[in-house]
Amino acid sequence: MKSKALHIVNGDSLTEQVEQLEVSGQIIVWRELLCEGPCVKEVGSLEFIKKREKFLEEAYDISSEEYKERFVSQLKKLKKAKDYDHVVLWFEFDLFCHINMLAAISFYREHQPKVPFYLVCSKRLKGEDEFLPLSSLSEKHLINHFKHKIELKEEDLEIATLVWELYCSNDPMKLKKQIKKTSNFEYLSSCIRAHIERFPNSKTGINSLERNILKLVENQQITSINQLLGYALQYQGYYGYSDSQMERVLNKLSIFYTLEDNRVVLTSKGQDALNQKKNFYQELKNEEYLGGARIFDFLYDSESHKVLKL
Repeated sequence: MKSKALHIVNGDSLTEQVEQLEVSGQIIVWRELLCEGPCVKEVGSLEFIKKREKFLEEAYDISSEEYKERFVSQLKKLKKAKDYDHVVLWFEFDLFCHINMLAAISFYREHQPKVPFYLVCSKRLKGEDEFLPLSSLSEKHLINHFKHKIELKEEDLEIATLVWELYCSNDPMKLKKQIKKTSNFEYLSSCIRAHIERFPNSKTGINSLERNILKLVENQQITSINQLLGYALQYQGYYGYSDSQMERVLNKLSIFYTLEDNRVVLTSKGQDALNQKKNFYQELKNEEYLGGARIFDFLYDSESHKVLKL
């Protein structure tokens, strides 16, 4: 008897590649960016949808109609996707994809009987020369990743559900404790660490990603804001932010850099932030959320690696 697979794929680009592989089973496209903005753990609930619609409209000019058409419609398909004997998750190694993946696992396990889960994720396999994200792999190597998909144990799925619940709670300090947990999610600890470092630094008010961008301005010969965007995307580490997400970060940091004589340079505020001479917490403070936590209700201490609640 032929096995019946349900494939949950992060984003349209990777979905197109998976479709070309002609794998058997149904494909659901996950189109969200849950690593930003407010979330509640009940994915697809009225509260969840209202919060996400409000954030996405304000931050990215995505209308309620577009959100329902592109994401909620896929959730409804996922809720009805029964009679599959296993689920294959296609998600990258970064924070962007991992938060989406945790939500997908939580949602499907809430609505369907327990079935085996498998993960296709970026890693260097035998015979491959370099580490590449799934979306950059050739068809041959993508098939190879699919053949070597990772079976997720019940303990893995319980960890995923717990991390999603903690991400949606107002206590990132509890989430930090999950970094030491071992699981078949090879990159989960790194993603949690990257998330924790998104809270404002206790000494400067800017977070780790923002500090790295200011270091790029200081150390690279960057001649335009567009080139800065390219550098920021290339050297962002585990975040996996898209162009539009990184543009928001650059806009937030605009008080710290300027364009002078065809060179992006740090302003005096940028130099003070980078050299930890001044704390810009009050100047940057806003009401935005990461999951269930309001960003500026917490500080990250880079020396103790602790999250402090204000």
